[in-house]
Amino acid sequence: MPRHSEKRRMPYSPEQMYELVADVKRYPEFLPWVIAMRVREDSETQTIPDMVVGFKAIRETFTSKVVKEPKSRLHVEYIDGPLQYLRNDWSFESDGKGGCIVHFEVDFAFKNRLFQSIAGQFFEKALMRMIGAFETRAAALYGDAGGSKSSSAQITA
Repeated sequence: MPRHSEKRRMPYSPEQMYELVADVKRYPEFLPWVIAMRVREDSETQTIPDMVVGFKAIRETFTSKVVKEPKSRLHVEYIDGPLQYLRNDWSFESDGKGGCIVHFEVDFAFKNRLFQSIAGQFFEKALMRMIGAFETRAAALYGDAGGSKSSSAQITA
């Protein structure tokens, strides 16, 4: 079961990073493998999206509930799809220098053993590509703030 925990300094404010991550309807514009997104419900405190992901001939739809603590935290709860479970948390705190520290954790397992095996083999590479997509999106939206970022990550499978 792939698990990943990371803390990364970003040169953007906590509010900017929160807005970028909370804007799930825009994910198909920049996240790899996200083909489509339909938002069933969106309020200040929660979003319920259906996300279609695909790779080659495989396409799956995930439904989740994103619980929002505006400007500081997002918690993703799994509702339906090909997963056995999903736990995903984001938090954003000021670094005291105009940027922020992003805390990110994800833990999931597929119901299908073949998908689980494939996910375990490619998880780290795919995750790094997706994290890179968020960083690139932040730079495109908010400007390149000098690239002064550092991270500490822990990946377990």
